[in-house]
Amino acid sequence: MILKLIKKIVFLSVTMLGVLGNISVSVNYMFSWLGGPEKKPIHLILIHLAFTNIIILLARGLPKTTVALGLRNFLDDIGCKIIIYLERVARGVSICTSSLLTVVQAIIISPRASMWRRLRPMSAWHILPFFTVFWILNSLIGVNLIHSTTSIGLNVSQHMIGENYCYFMLESQTIRWIILPLMVLRDAVFQGAMGGASGYMVFLLHKHHQHVLHLQNSKLLYRTPPELRAAQSVLLLMLCFVFFYWTDCVFSLLLSLSSRDNTLLLNTQGLLTLGYAMFSPLVLIHRDGLLNKSWYAQWLKWRKCVPHLSLQ
Repeated sequence: MILKLIKKIVFLSVTMLGVLGNISVSVNYMFSWLGGPEKKPIHLILIHLAFTNIIILLARGLPKTTVALGLRNFLDDIGCKIIIYLERVARGVSICTSSLLTVVQAIIISPRASMWRRLRPMSAWHILPFFTVFWILNSLIGVNLIHSTTSIGLNVSQHMIGENYCYFMLESQTIRWIILPLMVLRDAVFQGAMGGASGYMVFLLHKHHQHVLHLQNSKLLYRTPPELRAAQSVLLLMLCFVFFYWTDCVFSLLLSLSSRDNTLLLNTQGLLTLGYAMFSPLVLIHRDGLLNKSWYAQWLKWRKCVPHLSLQ
């Protein structure tokens, strides 16, 4: 009984905290992007990442939370297909967007003489075609789920793997050998780009650190440029992504090798699936002080409105 109560509280807290955090991040960066003199590509990428995180949390977290609260069979067959398909597509888009974020940030902080500097996006609008490609690519990769997913409310006779609210029916070997290599190739390509860009940023940040130490020894003042502070935040995001992605893979492998249903492993794997979507906005809020900036901006607006109200 106590374990069930803890499960309810944990899934509800993770879902609500993650959704609120991503909404806060997207709104703050949206105002910065729309109201600022310069449209930064990084802000647009972070808005898109927060949007995909919200889809993951709602598509994966809400059904899990509802099941934890004891409500079952709340999704029909069409609802199951939509929820599972959206969650799979959004997870793939999140991987691609995180990789794009790392690569663009590495290009931004690269030295002016570097050849990578030539690839720097001149406008935030140059990023939009990448988002379109990501959604199309992952929509095609996940299209098999529309056929293989069904609701537990239906009388399905095939052998199935339970997800408490939806079932995944076993697919034909042909479809499996088409979809699985595509997913592995996608993850390998984008995580490879993410790893290369992260390593390059670590190298540049190390050089900057050595430069700062030299200036401090020379008793000169030096401030870290905003681009390098943003790079540090992106690196933290990538560490968060790598941790949750690979721990999720490990637990998924353990579940597939388990000869019997393991509720603890299943619930842990479900939380790990939501981990990056929940923690990534918290990293940005902590590193960039988004909430403080938001409250300060609202306070300045209120101060400007007070004289007008007194004059009336």
